[in-house]
Amino acid sequence: MASLLTILTALSTISAATAQSCWRNTTCTGPTTAAFPGPWESNIYSPASRTVHPANVLSLGNASIISPYPGVSRLSSNGSALVFDFGIEVGGIVNVNYTTTGGSGSLGLAFTEAKNWIGLASDSSNGDFGSSNASLRQNGDQVCNDGALYSYFSGAGSHSYTMDLQHLRGGFRYLTLFLLTGDAGTTLNIDGVSLEIGFQPTWSNLRAYQGYFHSNDEELNKIWYSGAYTLQTNNVPVNTGRWIPALAASWANNGTLSNGSTVIVDGAKRDRAVWPGDMGIAVPSTFVSVGDLQSVQNALQTMYDHQNSDGSFPEAGPPLLQQGSDTYHMWTMIGTYNYVLFTNDTTFLAHNWASYQHAMEYIYAKVLQPLGLLSVTGTRDWARVQQGGNNTEANMILYRTLITGAELAAWSGNSSLASTYTARAATLASNIIQYTYVDSYGAFKDNNTNTTLYPQDANSMALLFGVVSDTSTMAQNISLRLTDNWTPIGAETPELPNNISPFISSFEIQGHLTIGQTDRALDLIRRSWGWYLNNPNGSQSTVIEGYLTNGSFGYRNYRGYNYDSSYVSHSHGWSSGPTSALTNFVLGLQVTGRAGSTWRFAPQFGDLTSVQGGFTTILGKFQASWNVTGGGYVVELSVPQGTTGEVVLPPMPTSVPSSVLSSVPTSVPTSVHSSVPSSGGVGGNNVMWNGQHYGQMSGGAFQVACDGGRHSFSVW
Repeated sequence: MASLLTILTALSTISAATAQSCWRNTTCTGPTTAAFPGPWESNIYSPASRTVHPANVLSLGNASIISPYPGVSRLSSNGSALVFDFGIEVGGIVNVNYTTTGGSGSLGLAFTEAKNWIGLASDSSNGDFGSSNASLRQNGDQVCNDGALYSYFSGAGSHSYTMDLQHLRGGFRYLTLFLLTGDAGTTLNIDGVSLEIGFQPTWSNLRAYQGYFHSNDEELNKIWYSGAYTLQTNNVPVNTGRWIPALAASWANNGTLSNGSTVIVDGAKRDRAVWPGDMGIAVPSTFVSVGDLQSVQNALQTMYDHQNSDGSFPEAGPPLLQQGSDTYHMWTMIGTYNYVLFTNDTTFLAHNWASYQHAMEYIYAKVLQPLGLLSVTGTRDWARVQQGGNNTEANMILYRTLITGAELAAWSGNSSLASTYTARAATLASNIIQYTYVDSYGAFKDNNTNTTLYPQDANSMALLFGVVSDTSTMAQNISLRLTDNWTPIGAETPELPNNISPFISSFEIQGHLTIGQTDRALDLIRRSWGWYLNNPNGSQSTVIEGYLTNGSFGYRNYRGYNYDSSYVSHSHGWSSGPTSALTNFVLGLQVTGRAGSTWRFAPQFGDLTSVQGGFTTILGKFQASWNVTGGGYVVELSVPQGTTGEVVLPPMPTSVPSSVLSSVPTSVPTSVHSSVPSSGGVGGNNVMWNGQHYGQMSGGAFQVACDGGRHSFSVW
């Protein structure tokens, strides 16, 4: 695999001093500089310019590198082809300049995200799956039904072809250029290939990330940034959605998605629509990395704008506007909470508050007695094989909806409604445990029948959402049971057999981290996301929608995708869970109040020795780092003045590093901070806070309230 620096060098077409532009006539509203400049920026996959070129020229026959771009460029016979590899996932409008000799013919352009599907036809994106065109099927698990684009020429000369906006290709890595001609004397020389990046349309600097992450584990760093880059490719111009109804051939990306200039969609290549369930993972990861919350607001607002009269939300935004999903209905509501938490956009909340309450009345009316569980009637969901009835995944999501709804009610000044939602959540959690937790197995079953299905989604969410206490034996049992599904390349989801879903696994890793199973979470990140990132047939820069346990890209082949493996998205934001998980749990920094007015810092070391990172809100920059030394660890924390939070430090019973020991004061003050109890520590490991010895701790974590500003801690 080419090095990241080589790829970025090949992609960059302008000097750092040259001003950048936004997408076409879009007004630039995004940040112009990175919030946290530093050497970790070498891990950013995003190009330095909106106009990029390929990195290498490949052979069509075996995809081997023929030369760096521009290199070999001659097509000399009918059907001859060259593959132009951009090195990473890209998307937008391609321009080709070429010169011909001889007679007439056409230059064909075919696109693919994965190396598997390189050929004279583009991988599938239009949603038709090639079901009516069996001649396109090359084997039992492949259909490429999008065909190719063509530039026609009538004779010798210089020519230029630029794709029309309707055929914008949202996500690809490989571009195959091929010659079709009936004249044996016709040749075609490719003079230049360039791409106008279409994603992140309001940003003039595509590398102006508002968050960062850096650790001593380079693979984890790349995984974090592959999630971040995926989210960038999913922030698209609002008039570039996939056309509905699905086309039988070719593709069209000129559907209207929302108001505004930019919106977050589910995938770069497809479906290119707003999917609130996907946003349950994508939005928290966006917040800690890229930081583009305008795309999130526009996505949520389009769901409110298309709310049905009964209070239900569509499963997906326009132009698809698919209906009938109780879970995705609730994800719009949870998304509302996430957006307001990260932005403190109370104007948005006030504008939609009545509609939100209508949505809550709609879904809570489905909580039926005598069990007091949600009875699902809107059965569309993320792809699980079965849904409906007292499904536990849906009930876990309702619990989270009620908990976050209580926060929204409090922020809206309605304490009574907040109490109502909180009480409903407590009752629901009790009922979920009573009727669906199986003590003898140690996990939740799929519903309250005699089923033997113990799903990955419901059990992961039970941990992450707090349906079970994070300190309980029950939580530890669930975490351990989830590992029964693990394969060498990820967690098979029992509710979609033979499939690995990085979407659901994103909840699982956060569930393990919520209860302190750090090593378990890091193991799953490496075996699943690490496997894809290092897969030579993948994008090697983004996160995939899903794959099979046999290591092929045939996700959902029997569940809606008609065995069309080329249809799978290789840049899907619902799989970006490690990006938020590594920041919020491993680095340990997360906001708990609007825009970070309150926050929590609770690092988890696992097998790592150093981590740093941060993100921004309207209140300022939040940044932290920790380093494990020979006999302890040191922590640095910087949060905006005027905020408050809690610091939770784990014990580390190791020998005392001489460098730390030499700085310990000979006299121990009884109080070093207004929010620290004067009684000191609890014995055991030594704790130093802002240069003063605080005391000792022996068991459990060191926990303390903390004001904004800069803080340092040492533990030995």
